[in-house]
Amino acid sequence: MTDKNITVYSTPTCPYCRQAKEFLQERGVAFTDLNVATDLEARNAMVQKSGQLGVPVIEVDGNIVIGFNKSKLEELISQ
Repeated sequence: MTDKNITVYSTPTCPYCRQAKEFLQERGVAFTDLNVATDLEARNAMVQKSGQLGVPVIEVDGNIVIGFNKSKLEELISQ
């Protein structure tokens, strides 16, 4: 288990968001899930951090991962 600060910016209808969250859950990694479809504040924060509206955007200890990039997530949660 990791003690990283992880936030997943997602929408309920996004298949890649679901895959990213399942990936983290399977590894026992705790994360905060923010629904940017309904949470305007979270959406604005996501755009400010990533520069775009596409989801998922995953923040791991300040590192931004755009999309479900399994190898990059594995690298960041293993550090």
